[in-house]
Amino acid sequence: MLSLINIVLLIGAGLLVLSAFTSLLSRRLGIPILLVFLGIGLLVGVDGPGGISFDNAPLAYFVGSLAMAIILFDAGFETPWKTWRLAAAPGLVLATLGVLATAGLVGTAAVYLMGVDWSTGLLLGAIVASTDAAAVFLLLRMSGVVLRERVKATLEIESGSNDPVAIFLALGLVTLVGTPHVSDAVDFGITFLEQFAIGGLGGLLAGLGILRLMRWLELEEGLAPLVVVGLVVAVFSAVNLLGGSGFLGVYVAGLVVGNGKLKGRAEIQRFQTGVTWLCQIALFLTLGLLATPSHFLDVALPALAIAAILMFVARPLAVWIGLLPFGFSRREMAFVSWVGLRGAVSIMLAIVPLLSGHAEAHFLFNAAFIIVLASLLFQGWTVRPLAKWLKLTIPPRLGPVERVELTLPGETQMEVVAYTVNADSPIASGRALPRFARPSLLLREGRVVDLHPGDRIRGGDHAYLFATPEQLPLLDKLFAGSAPIDPEDRLFYGDFQLEGGTPVGALAEFYGVKTETPATIPLADLFEEHYGSMVESGDRIRLDVLELVAVSVSDGRADQVGLLLDPPPPLRPIPFLPSWKEIESLFRSKAKAKPAIEAGAAKPPLPAPDEGAQSPPAVTPQDPKP
Repeated sequence: MLSLINIVLLIGAGLLVLSAFTSLLSRRLGIPILLVFLGIGLLVGVDGPGGISFDNAPLAYFVGSLAMAIILFDAGFETPWKTWRLAAAPGLVLATLGVLATAGLVGTAAVYLMGVDWSTGLLLGAIVASTDAAAVFLLLRMSGVVLRERVKATLEIESGSNDPVAIFLALGLVTLVGTPHVSDAVDFGITFLEQFAIGGLGGLLAGLGILRLMRWLELEEGLAPLVVVGLVVAVFSAVNLLGGSGFLGVYVAGLVVGNGKLKGRAEIQRFQTGVTWLCQIALFLTLGLLATPSHFLDVALPALAIAAILMFVARPLAVWIGLLPFGFSRREMAFVSWVGLRGAVSIMLAIVPLLSGHAEAHFLFNAAFIIVLASLLFQGWTVRPLAKWLKLTIPPRLGPVERVELTLPGETQMEVVAYTVNADSPIASGRALPRFARPSLLLREGRVVDLHPGDRIRGGDHAYLFATPEQLPLLDKLFAGSAPIDPEDRLFYGDFQLEGGTPVGALAEFYGVKTETPATIPLADLFEEHYGSMVESGDRIRLDVLELVAVSVSDGRADQVGLLLDPPPPLRPIPFLPSWKEIESLFRSKAKAKPAIEAGAAKPPLPAPDEGAQSPPAVTPQDPKP
């Protein structure tokens, strides 16, 4: 018995290490890494050189479900709210109506090409209808191309949220075949809505609970990531037991936790990345081991024909119907159609007929496996050249090489950000360093460099800075940008400029700004209060919904002050639930701002650049331009 345990552990560890090493080969050759993991599983399986016989379908389904729960949580965790704001509608349409349309078209093709009955054909359509979150997310991250935001966001939302629809369809069709008397379409639809409602609400509440719990717990270092993973598995199980979609529940929980203020985020994120890789390797190796390639020959030709119809007819048609109302271009729709990779979820769903004793279970499993292989091979291998050919790539996003969260007392949010300085950036080109952009540590060729007055930062230097999240766009342009700062760049210089003698009260009254500063104090004195007698160009002050920037400075005093009407908001975590007091305060502030703006012509004028004492246009703080 002990020998058997050691042999199993040795084989498992060897496969894990081998899979990790082959990722290097995958990156060099451009092979989809998940296809590599699946291929290793086939090679060590019953028909491969490894000769390992594994036919435990329930265990494979268990491993797959557990792995997919963690992968989907990570997918939600890594998806910012801006992605949902950008493409929630098209992504959800593809995740629901797109899956239904794809399942129907593939099922119809299977009936006529394979000669199966309608229940079996539609079941095969449901099995391969959804795109795979693990495949799509990993492919987009490792493809080396940077896509337009809306295209990337649509693919991420669709792949993260369409699995519950396909799973429900497949399980529902298996149930209908086994018990024909439960064929009432109304009951089927009600069950579908219940699964989504319970899954979505359960995931939301669970995510808020995880955030609150992690704030409250004082755990030893290293335990917090383990607790989060344990809570993810608990959420998945609990939502399933309540009759909801556990997969949807963990995805929504990941969205909430990932966009909230999570204690120890950096440590949890690093651990979660490793666990997600482990889950992907274990998932695809297990599914590869379960397959018997010698049985593929019986269904190879019709399955490849179905794969071709899926890739070239069903998926493009479903995407075209789903995205047409949202103004996507032909090239964007073509790319979204092609990146609809099939993966682990389809093979997992193909296990369900094996568990239920379906008459065509082995046929469905083998056909689905071939379709997944074809999708990963043809679609996965061509994503990078297709994106470039369709001209959907953009230059890599400017930003920090590394970000490390700092835990500080109170609600202060601070990070250490590391930049490899772009040789063509404004900082490397000789631009003076603003106070907020001075590195705490500068490394050059592996040595620490002390910056003295007059010294310049060079391209290739590694700069480490303390920064708040809202300062990152400014730092990106200074250290990672490749163009000089435009004199009219509103983030740096404001929407327009005011004289340093302009009283704070004039701004407060004109824009409905709340401030405790006496109304008669000039803006120049306000900067002096914050920075002492040595105000420098680029110094910034947040004034409620406005931001003031010292543009021109003489003898340590701000002569010209830039006014930014709509500054990037401070990074706000997801609130648990706003109190009535907060809601009332919000409406009161808006109500106060409105009459002040409407009566702008009667208010004391504010000097504007080039216009003497004329007032700037009366705009709301939400307007991007004056």
